[in-house]
Amino acid sequence: MSIADLRREYTKGGLTEAGTDGDPFRQFRIWFDQALVAGLYEPNAMTLATCSPEGAPSARIVLLKGFDELGFTFFTNYDSRKGRDVAANPRAALVLYWAELERQVRIEGIVERVSEAESDAYHATRPRGSQLGAWTSWQSEVIADRDVLEARLREIEMRFGSGPVPRPPHWGGYRLVPEMIEFWQGRPNRLHDRLRYRWVDGAWLRERLAP
Repeated sequence: MSIADLRREYTKGGLTEAGTDGDPFRQFRIWFDQALVAGLYEPNAMTLATCSPEGAPSARIVLLKGFDELGFTFFTNYDSRKGRDVAANPRAALVLYWAELERQVRIEGIVERVSEAESDAYHATRPRGSQLGAWTSWQSEVIADRDVLEARLREIEMRFGSGPVPRPPHWGGYRLVPEMIEFWQGRPNRLHDRLRYRWVDGAWLRERLAP
């Protein structure tokens, strides 16, 4: 079978204006809760797309760690490629894809750092190994081999011993403040449902897009 022969029909359901909430954050909560109930593997995994100052795009998977009416939050190394991209060009996009439910959500907007208090609070909830890892890795930098990381980890473990591991100053949270949120539901014959919410003049405008 060739790649061109890989196809499937989408039959899980539809997406109507009457059946969705007028507030995209409440609608996201409905869909996210349904993804949780369905037992999907890492339903908070999402693609984050950023651009360099020269306009070169870059995408990777990150984990959604919170959302509310302010936006969608994730955490990372500020000195990583994504961190450098955001510092130079704060516009970014997110995509969550729930294949088992035949759904995706696209989000576009402005990225800002969360407060240090919020970053500290989340860091405190992480497993100790993850806390140490945040100090260990020079994210996105070239290193000679795996041994460099292992040696660095031993150094960090010795530095903090059995005591608490504070949040590294180069690590913390970002919030994507959305200007657009689109909900996509797969339908037969590739005539998918797409409802887009745009922030216009202080309110959310809901529109249907052709598939």
